[in-house]
Amino acid sequence: MNFKYMAAPLEDTSDAAFRSICHKYGADLAFTEMVHVTSLARGNKSAWRRLQFPDDTPCQIQILPAHEAELENFLAEFKPFPGFEGINFNLGCPSPNVTHAGLGCAMVKRVSKVSKMIEIVRKAGFPVSIKMRLGLNKFEKDKKAYLNLIKSVNPDFFVVHARHGMETYGTPADFSIFDECIAAGKPIIANGDIKTREQVELLRQKGVAGVMIGRAAVKDMGVFNRLKGLDAPHAVQLRAEYVELAKKFGIDLRYVRNVLKRLGKDSTSIDKNLLI
Repeated sequence: MNFKYMAAPLEDTSDAAFRSICHKYGADLAFTEMVHVTSLARGNKSAWRRLQFPDDTPCQIQILPAHEAELENFLAEFKPFPGFEGINFNLGCPSPNVTHAGLGCAMVKRVSKVSKMIEIVRKAGFPVSIKMRLGLNKFEKDKKAYLNLIKSVNPDFFVVHARHGMETYGTPADFSIFDECIAAGKPIIANGDIKTREQVELLRQKGVAGVMIGRAAVKDMGVFNRLKGLDAPHAVQLRAEYVELAKKFGIDLRYVRNVLKRLGKDSTSIDKNLLI
């Protein structure tokens, strides 16, 4: 696996225009925002609308898996699109509404269930990956629940967010865990607080197969090229390109507000006429 730069799945942000521009400026792979597989299996129109693919940007669909039968139902209805690169399981969401149901980062310790779901996706003929935290809490991190999962199941790659579920973004990501993850012999993509070329080089030397960028990409969709030592436009041009593509793709104004305010402009000043 060649070293990859990936754009993280970001709720209310990772729309088709955002993904396309990240790819244009250096992201090898992008991800949809998380979609509940239960909603997809039930034919929820709002959930299916999140899976908008108007161009061939390389992309994986990130789902929150719950029940094997629902996953099978969704995959039976799903038709691959140009640029489709597989299914990604969210085993990292720390929201109490999710973890109280045993999902998100609470599923890191549910090895047997995760293994069954991987096989369901493989049986459908699709690539599959996992994005995970280090467990639900410090206890699970200390017990190395994340390492047990990495050693026990075999997706195409793991994206490891180097925090456990009770840690906020104010807690620095723990890069020290990547050594043992890599030693398990599986492709590991590093995630968490990555924003400089020095960090990328450190992680590359450790042996990770790539990096996933989230918050830094929200502030600068050209960060992928910059991390590669290549040129990318600054905020004014990125804003203009995003608005143009959002109009072309018919992106919901909610996503446009979220993207543009993080590029430095107050979202309340965005003219709705931009998208007409």
